[in-house]
Amino acid sequence: MYAEERHQAIAELVASRGRVAVTELATRFDVTTETVRRDLSQLERLQLVRRVHGGAVSLRSVTMLEPRLSDRDQDHTPEKDRIAQAAVALLPQGGGTLLIDAGSTTARLAARLPATDHWTVITHSVPIAAILAPLPHIELHVLPGRVRTATQAAVGHATAQAITQFRADLAFLGTNGISVRHGLSTPDAEEAATKRALVESAQRVVVVADATKIGHERAVRFASLDEIDVLVTDDSISPADAQALEAAGPDVVRA
Repeated sequence: MYAEERHQAIAELVASRGRVAVTELATRFDVTTETVRRDLSQLERLQLVRRVHGGAVSLRSVTMLEPRLSDRDQDHTPEKDRIAQAAVALLPQGGGTLLIDAGSTTARLAARLPATDHWTVITHSVPIAAILAPLPHIELHVLPGRVRTATQAAVGHATAQAITQFRADLAFLGTNGISVRHGLSTPDAEEAATKRALVESAQRVVVVADATKIGHERAVRFASLDEIDVLVTDDSISPADAQALEAAGPDVVRA
């Protein structure tokens, strides 16, 4: 079977079944799991499937899908590391007050906050709080609320209300989807309300998201593109996508 035929067969299988594992595809088509992962990456770039930890899902099911943080942390690791490093360059000189959203990329950013400056950090993320709590150059504020298992982040009315009491120099946000038509979006309404509060409480807003999020739309929008100052993504973003996003609002930084 030629690669093009295998790609078509994989896309049809994912579309019909909703979700397929890498190991199953490798056995079915008698190829290595590395070959399958390359196939899925190519199909994702063509927007025929969405890669998730251990396999792929149909795009029809993506709006309802919210992978756990532990799964997301293992996807696109080199890209997320580069994005986090590039985002550090946007920090205010001499320290400042930061709002940091929950997420696998924002956690990488939090771990890179320069120890040469003092930072006041407000976050609703349990993993990020655990990273920052022991550090002497961080004044940490942990937001209240119900902690969701999927994201390990506090959400709810108490969380959003607490955020409004702060005014930050900079907010770093993650997103599940970003498009010119729908803006920034996430599957969960409470997560969206929290992200919305973060946007409204910062003088400057930076979104950190790998390029696989671009062009995807989730159920609940929490911000329009003209409310975002900078999008930091990886260098696999297409020139056309970068141009369209910049025309709608944010500067696009490729890491």
